[in-house]
Amino acid sequence: MFATLAQPFPLGATLCDHGCNFSLHNPDNKNIKLVLFNDNQSPRLISLDNQYGDIRYTFVEGIAEGQVYGYQLEDKDGLRLLLDPYAQALNATPHYVEPFTAEQSWEFAKSVVVKHDFDWQGTTLPQIPREETLLLETHVKGFTKRHPEIDPALRGTYLGLCQPEMIAFFKEHGITTLQLLPVTSCMSEPHLLKMNKVNFWGYNSLCFMAPEPRYALHDAVTEMKTMVRELHRHGIEVIMDIVFNHTAEGGEGGPIFHFKRLDKHYYLQDGNKHYRNYTGCGNTVDLTYQPSLNIVLDTLRHWVTYYKIDGFRFDLASTLGREGDRFNTNSAFFKAVAQDPVLKQIKLIAEPWDVGPDGYQLGGFPRGWNECNDKYRDTVKSYWLCKENNTKEFATRIMGSRDLFSAGKWPDKLPVNFISYHDGFTLQDLVSYNQKHNHANGENNRDGHGDNRSYNHGMEGKTTNFAVLYRRERQKRNLMATLLFSFGMPHILAVDLLSHTQGGNNNAYCQDNAISWADWAINKDHDEFRHWLATLIAARKEIMVPFIRAFSGPKRGNHRISWKRSDGHVMNGEDWQKIEAFALFLGLRKDGAEMMFLINHSTIPTRFRLPAGERWRIVCDTSEGTHTTRQVQTTYMQSAQSMTILYRDECQTETRT
Repeated sequence: MFATLAQPFPLGATLCDHGCNFSLHNPDNKNIKLVLFNDNQSPRLISLDNQYGDIRYTFVEGIAEGQVYGYQLEDKDGLRLLLDPYAQALNATPHYVEPFTAEQSWEFAKSVVVKHDFDWQGTTLPQIPREETLLLETHVKGFTKRHPEIDPALRGTYLGLCQPEMIAFFKEHGITTLQLLPVTSCMSEPHLLKMNKVNFWGYNSLCFMAPEPRYALHDAVTEMKTMVRELHRHGIEVIMDIVFNHTAEGGEGGPIFHFKRLDKHYYLQDGNKHYRNYTGCGNTVDLTYQPSLNIVLDTLRHWVTYYKIDGFRFDLASTLGREGDRFNTNSAFFKAVAQDPVLKQIKLIAEPWDVGPDGYQLGGFPRGWNECNDKYRDTVKSYWLCKENNTKEFATRIMGSRDLFSAGKWPDKLPVNFISYHDGFTLQDLVSYNQKHNHANGENNRDGHGDNRSYNHGMEGKTTNFAVLYRRERQKRNLMATLLFSFGMPHILAVDLLSHTQGGNNNAYCQDNAISWADWAINKDHDEFRHWLATLIAARKEIMVPFIRAFSGPKRGNHRISWKRSDGHVMNGEDWQKIEAFALFLGLRKDGAEMMFLINHSTIPTRFRLPAGERWRIVCDTSEGTHTTRQVQTTYMQSAQSMTILYRDECQTETRT
């Protein structure tokens, strides 16, 4: 009777009232067997008697949620146990002692049968418009591990991230969307295991559909869903950073977990059948191969359907459109997502590069994809911290990088602007270090990016020098004011809200310790910065969002924009080559609200002449550590190396410029 219940699709382990269907894409191993593990009993071996193409499958009566399983095959070193690539949970945190042998595979983490019943308690998706979205890049463990007000048992967990203290913090700072560093199951690289370290960031995928067990007290599936539900209850979206460009199996000689033995064609190979390493991690997933494309699409639908995930940030996303040595914006993956009734409704954010040929693709992703804008990062840091006179490039970036992302396609093609990311210096370290200090990583400071575009303001690292500290805080305000009032979707690194320092480590991927864990014991200056930033984020929502909407789409030409010298005259071509103090004027319609950016890159104060009319409200002046309620009318003295944002709404203005 139960043989009739056996089906080739869906792949993985699928429960019903009578038992469980097990299905596996496996063209290379005829004698593979399903292994069921039960407490205090010998493993039960079951043949996969049914076949459909390259899929082998069977139905097993009486299987329930929580059943532990794997797949056995004959290896040159003996019998090896493989994970199910479609495993939706693991029974333990993956770990092994180098080298990963066939014998060790039986002691490794195993696949678990999952039933996705969960009470969502009527919560709904926040569905934040892109122009209102404020991304906070957050590590589930790192952000709460040292939080003094959270139950110690919950710190560093999925449940810790949705405690009332954290919800209040996110709401206070106007955060609309958490972008979580990878929460899919991960395996640390062999070189880290040899040094007794872990891949803290999680960019080394093991099973795409299984939540990372490290962040759970008991049940990662239920606890991650609870986290999403509680964040949604308070209107906060959850975006997953997900890694499909490579897997933890690495390149030649790397460990075997599943794909390598089930089907060698999952990965890009050269003519000699060697793995092409276009990711810097040993292998590259080949999305032109149907089974690879299938598991990626099935994984995305899995997270959206069962976990209510609001979107994804794709690591090294050029790989998704890679056809061998070339990138194709019309690749099968992009077309499949665009027509998928589930996936086309969510946020899709690309890191638009990998390390292979034709890999840098900023601006090259299809409509509906937002892209991490590294040109914005480099330009803004160079302008404020490296004293580069790149005014024209700076102006282009704050206006939404329209050389790369046409405003006619906004808001769905708004760039994702950022100053700091998980890889690179934190905001505090950007203004405190000239050089990277990655010695704790065990690679003799050779790892990590050398092009940081940072400035220590006279002293490397920690200092009590008041003048240095003042300059650092001012530059932090310059960077964040620029970010929040540029056209785009701002991305903030969560620990930057706390002015967290990593001691100059710009590649803390293996630091599961105080280097990476957010420091909540902040000093007076950093607490002032936190409150200043929260106020500015609120001002962005009030003021900047309507301007982004207005300057997007077909009616963007109905509004006013001009670039002016400090004397009030419009800038000419020569000004763009040498000017150090200039203003950006923006106006809605013929007589709507207006904004001005007064930007002084020079080392001396500069007086700006303002357009005639009613008083301007000072949104922020980055030379000041607190916000003001002052208003100005005809001129404004801008301090050296700082900027001010002015605003007046339409009901205040009588005369227009």
